[in-house]
Formats: sequence, C-alpha cells, structure tokens
Amino acid sequence: MMLNKKLLVSTALSLFAMSLNTSVQAQEKESTESVRMPIEAFAIEPAMKTVNLSPNGKKIGYLRAMSKRGDYILEVRPTSNLGAEPVVFGADRMEMTSFFWLNDEQIMVSFRQNIQDGNRNYWVSKRAIVNSDGTGKWEVPFAKENFTNYGIVRIDRSDPEHIYLSYDINGDRFPDVIRYNINSGRTNTILRGNEKVSGGFIADYDNEVRAGEGYDPSTSSIVLYARAKGSTEWQEIHKNSPESREIFDFLYFNKENPNEIYVRATLGNNTAGIYTYNIETKTFSERLFGLESVDASDVIISTKLANTGELLGFSYTAKHPKRYFINPDEDALHKSVQAIFPKKFVSLASRSEDDSMIIVRTSGDKDPGTYYLLKDKQELVFIGDTAPLIDNEKLAKVRYVKYKARDGLVIPAYVTIPHGKGPFPTVVMPHGGPWARDVNVYDEWSQLIANAGYLVIQPQFRGSQGFGLELWKAGDEQWGLKMQDDLDDAAMYLVKKGLADEERLAMFGWSYGGYAAFVASMRDNNIYKCSVAGAGVGDLDRVLSSINGSRYLRTFQAPTIKGVDPIDNVKNVNIPIYVVHGDIDQRVPIKHSRTFIDALKSHTTNFKYTELEGADHFSDTLYYEHKMQFYGELIDWFDNKCFNGGVIAAN
Repeated sequence: MMLNKKLLVSTALSLFAMSLNTSVQAQEKESTESVRMPIEAFAIEPAMKTVNLSPNGKKIGYLRAMSKRGDYILEVRPTSNLGAEPVVFGADRMEMTSFFWLNDEQIMVSFRQNIQDGNRNYWVSKRAIVNSDGTGKWEVPFAKENFTNYGIVRIDRSDPEHIYLSYDINGDRFPDVIRYNINSGRTNTILRGNEKVSGGFIADYDNEVRAGEGYDPSTSSIVLYARAKGSTEWQEIHKNSPESREIFDFLYFNKENPNEIYVRATLGNNTAGIYTYNIETKTFSERLFGLESVDASDVIISTKLANTGELLGFSYTAKHPKRYFINPDEDALHKSVQAIFPKKFVSLASRSEDDSMIIVRTSGDKDPGTYYLLKDKQELVFIGDTAPLIDNEKLAKVRYVKYKARDGLVIPAYVTIPHGKGPFPTVVMPHGGPWARDVNVYDEWSQLIANAGYLVIQPQFRGSQGFGLELWKAGDEQWGLKMQDDLDDAAMYLVKKGLADEERLAMFGWSYGGYAAFVASMRDNNIYKCSVAGAGVGDLDRVLSSINGSRYLRTFQAPTIKGVDPIDNVKNVNIPIYVVHGDIDQRVPIKHSRTFIDALKSHTTNFKYTELEGADHFSDTLYYEHKMQFYGELIDWFDNKCFNGGVIAAN
C-alpha cells in the first residue's frame, strides 16, 4: 500500500471529465429528439461513493474515481472549506472499496484484490487504520493474514481508542470477542467462543457480550443464545429450524431494559415484525411494528453519545426503503429534508454528533445518486453526482405495481417505462437468488434497457423474500414451473394494460435470473422472441452438489430446488439466446454456461456466447471494460437480433 499525503487530483479529474464528455458527445445521435444515451454513460463507475462525516462534523471523506474503471482514492477535506486541498489516500496494488470513521481523527479503510493462481482465483481483503490528516503509518490489523478474518462487533464512541472484534485469537477455530487498540494493535479477550456459542455476537451498551449463536448438528439448526445482565449462563432462546424457515433474528439490546433484546421475527405471522424478548421472564412483547404486505427490516437506534441506544423508529422496504419514526425530533428532521426533494428517495447518509453537519443523499428513478452537505440545518451545499454523464431527464419513470398470477397469487413488480408512447417492446427481468428481492430506487440495468426504448418489468415472483413467508415458500420445487409462470404472467399483465407489445417480448436475467432466461428459451408456446442468460444456473445437479456440502443447506434449501433443468432440455430451445458469463465467477461457475453452450451447438446456431474476462459474479466485479462489452452486446442483441428477427451463427 502507498500513502499519498498531498496528491493533487483536481486537474486530473477535470481532464478525465473533459475526455469523457468529448467521447459521449461524439457518440450521441445528431437528432435532438433522441433520448438514447451512449453506453458509456451507464458503464463508467460512480464518480464518487461512500461519503461520510467525522463524528464531530469537522471533516468529510469520500471515495473519488480516478478513471472510468474506478481506481478509487479517499479524499478528506474540512467541512468548513470543501474547496481546500484534500488529504488523499490511495493503494498501489489493491482496490479501495469503502471506509468509515472510527473516531474524529482515524479512519478504517477496506481494500480487495483478486488473485488468479493457475485454475484458482480468490479475493484477498484487507482493512487499514489511517490518520485522517495523513500522518503516521498504516495500521493493518492481523497484517500477516491474507484475508480480513474478523468482524466488527461494536464501536463504542465513548472509547475512541478501542473497537470490539470477532476474531479467533487462540486458533481453536471458534471466533472470540476481543477488544482491539487501534493505536497499538494490542488485544485483550472479552469472550471465548466455543462449540455452543460461536458467532453472531451482540454486545450491550456496557460492551458486555450477551447474545450469540451456534449450530446444533443433531437438528441442523441455528441456535440463538442470550444471557441476563451480569450472568455467565447462556440461555437457548430460539432454534432456527431449516424445515420451518420461520424468521427469527436478534437485533440490538434495549437500552431502557438491559434484559430485553429487540427481535425481528414472524412468530406465527406471514410477515416478520419487531418485538422485544425479555431474557429474565422468557416472554415476548406485543408486536411493536409490522406490516401485512412486507417484512419489517430493522429497528433504528441512535448511535450518538448523547442518547446512544435510544429507539428512534423502525425500517421496512415496500417500493423503496421506508422509515417509521417514533421519536418526534427525528421524524421532523427527516420530513423537513424530504420536503426539499419531493418524489425522491432521501437518506441522511452521515451525521455529526450535534447534527450541525449532515450528508444528504438523494436518489430515484431519475437520479442515480446525488450528495449534499446540510450545514446547521439551514444551508444546503452540493457535493457531487455519482453519475455526472447521465442526463437525468432522459431516464425513465418507475412504477410499483401488483398483478395476479394465473393461480391468483398476488405478485409485486417494478415497471420501468421508457419515453414515448406504448405499447413498447418489453423485457422481463427476474432478479437473482431466487431468495432475494429487487429494490428499485435507481436500477442501472433497467434504466439502460429503458433508455434504449424497451419497457422493463421486474417481477417479485414466488420464491422472492421480503414479502412474507407465503410468497417465499410458494417457490419451493417450482424452478422453471410456477416461478416461470409468474414471469410470463408479468409480461401478459403489461400486454393487457396496453403497455407491452405482445409480439415483442424478451427475457433477461442474471444468476437465478439467468436460469429463468435459460428456461424461457425452451418453453412450449413461447411468448418471447429472445432471451439473455447472464451468469445463469444451467445445471441444477451442479447447484445441488455444491449445496450438499453443507448439512444445514441440505435441509434448508436443497429440497426447494426442483423443476426444469436447462441442461437436460437444451434440445427444446426454440428462440434466439444470448449467453454471457464472467470467466472467474465463483458463485455460479462458468462451467454452467460452457456446458449449456456446448450442448446447444448440436441443436442450433441461433445464439451468441460471450465470456467476460476477469469478471466475477456480482455487479461490483463488473468493471468498466466488462460493462462496455456486455451492455453494448445486450442492447445490440435487442435492437438487431431479437425484435428485428436477426439470426446469428455460433461463435
């Protein structure tokens, strides 16, 4: 790693922006009526990210892109003079990914690097502690290890010298809880992990570790433990059985009653709500917060010294992440900031102890992300855009809808509607997982596709999480069956609404969505003109063999993965398909796509296959060069091979 104390980057950034603008202008169509932006506007990495204030509000730090690919550096400036020359931190070999303030003067920075060794590749991660003024050496906790093998249990703002970590300090393969001195690197053990309680540690506001979890091999269950204040005896509170899939999670201890812990749980309901559990009386409170249509997400707890641990409200996600405040001052503050940016999703991303300095981040269907500094709750100062080459007016509006599947199950969905008048050519875009959900505040892929003139629908099909147990469990053993019907029903819902052109439908997905795109290419009476399978699961047996390595997952998830196996049905492919996969994908190995394509060659030449060199599975490992290739091929596929009836030969 290399520490640059006085690196000047403003001139380089200006030249970088000028070169990008020139490139973008050269690619734009001459017609002023066109809303289509160049691929590059979507492909470049965010210009800035992770904007955070020091606890006292005197300094601001953020990651700044140095190139189209990212190559982030950390800049630190005084909030009193945002135009001042920054203190800059960079790494010569590793990629800087995030940071946060440990106290008013020290920062913890995260890095990563992909190592390719023959047929193996893996990610190396590190964290370093640095002084925000650029002085001193980098302190790398447990520097001799190649990976960040510790988790952060608690940061106590009243003790700026120490943090509490989960780390196997004695090498017995059970994580312990240690107190780590961020200046000297010295440690002292707070709690010894053991076979019974071996992770998921939660400390109370006196830094006493009183909750944790372990694994019970006899029942293949995750067991949650807690202990009363001052007690050394662990009590079993709940078993998360893989058969039931009921939701039960510890959140935080209750500051008002140290023997109560906030719990997120279903407790016999369809959706998860928030409760408190009393360790002494072994009783739950009434449901403190919950909704019928979506799961509660968390409690909102103050982290400020003045009122640490105070319950401020609750959070959940419907169309967007939402917050429900029970603290009147907090509610008033959020409402007043929200009023400045109507129709946008607004978050107070970082705040000083006294709220004299607040980072405000806005986003929305027509805002990829914008940062402001709110000073003394009166003056709003623009900091920067995450995507300065995007013309926000050319972005598409997003609706949150619900439709009925053919068996009557209600399915939520996001619909991104392009400029112009429908019915539109339409792309069904299922999410990955499948035990996941979309949260479309600003979605790069749906906006890219909509900007090219295509309507996009993102169904939260059965098997999705976040909408209650009924929708989640309805996907069991329905891979490529009812789960697939939900996707087709989404397209036909838009047709009936007059938004989608029935003769111009396509599917595009990534990961599980890539699996769905494989299946879409081989359905009888196919409603689609083409499909795009990205990093797709092409072989269910291969997935099951990887899951069966875990006894818990063998019971928890493996029985749910049944249905149409793409590799066994390649001969049924009846529409053009574009298959794309990162060649170092560790979550869904590229063997899935290679095997599928090898088999497909015996049946058709009506496909395209691309391997993205150096790309892993998740979006944060798709860099500028990957996006330029993939996004360009994706839009070209829809423009010229799918809806225009083009046929291509096998590569």
